[in-house]
Amino acid sequence: MTQASADDAGARGQIRHNRRNRDLTGRHVLITGASSGIGRAAAVAVAAKGATVFLLARRGDELATVVEEIRAAGGSAYGYQCDVTDSDSVDHTVKTILDEHGHVDMLVNNAGRSIRRAIHRSTDRLHDFERTMAVNYFGALRMTLALLPQMRERKFGHVVQISSAGVQVATPRFAAYLASKAALDKFTEVAAVETMADDVTFTTIHMPLVRTPMITPSGDQGPSESPEWAAATIVRALTERPKRIDVPIGTFAEYGALLTPKLRDRILHRYYRALPDSPAAKGEVTDTEDDAEPVATSPEPRQSSTARRATGAVLRRAARWVPGTHW
Repeated sequence: MTQASADDAGARGQIRHNRRNRDLTGRHVLITGASSGIGRAAAVAVAAKGATVFLLARRGDELATVVEEIRAAGGSAYGYQCDVTDSDSVDHTVKTILDEHGHVDMLVNNAGRSIRRAIHRSTDRLHDFERTMAVNYFGALRMTLALLPQMRERKFGHVVQISSAGVQVATPRFAAYLASKAALDKFTEVAAVETMADDVTFTTIHMPLVRTPMITPSGDQGPSESPEWAAATIVRALTERPKRIDVPIGTFAEYGALLTPKLRDRILHRYYRALPDSPAAKGEVTDTEDDAEPVATSPEPRQSSTARRATGAVLRRAARWVPGTHW
């Protein structure tokens, strides 16, 4: 056996060892939208698990700050300014990373844009749908397709797609955002089937509402999770590599759509009427874009009794103990 063959065999043995132990130590993990919100928290959490993290975002200054934070804590991180909506930018960045570091083991497609606006306010705003597709669907596709060849060649790779519980719920006022995430969900479902023999796997995370700067223009939308909670979920996706990670509200809504679709629609219509469009959706405030992922969940009633509020709090705490459907 030549030295090269011995090295390849050793590398494959290490990969199998890591796969059995679900260890991120030494893994090369690329995270898009890593300058703030979920992406930033995920980069910090993944680096703390021993991975080398490649952070991508458009905002170079903020990106550098996160890289410095990770390195100061003893982690390994590299920042690359990149616009996932630009093919040349993605191709140049991926080539640079592969030239400098050899390979990428895992990809987290986190960069995204969300728009919360009723369809009747969007009839003259086709660009709302085009902009969300450009980032959430085509941006994630650019990154996945750019890294897939070297993953297939190495016979190892894992891709985490940050989707939305709203895809399962069909949350009103998020038609543009959820359509782009639904497209990504279906692409991922097909890709996972085709790449099984290549040992390239995919996890779709249907995130609930997460407290990031991107949700600020939309106003109060109900209970939400922290970026740190979302980051822990991403770490779970990278280490355990399930097919999907859902939360209870998405799972219940999905079953509801199958078993009682008309009742589900009536409930969502009441929700739609209960929460009006935000000032941003009415054109009173400029849309805000960020590299993190929000999703709308069912809100608490705006006016409720003390008993109802207490009951709601108990139910929300209980729901947090249910991890959702996890395959």
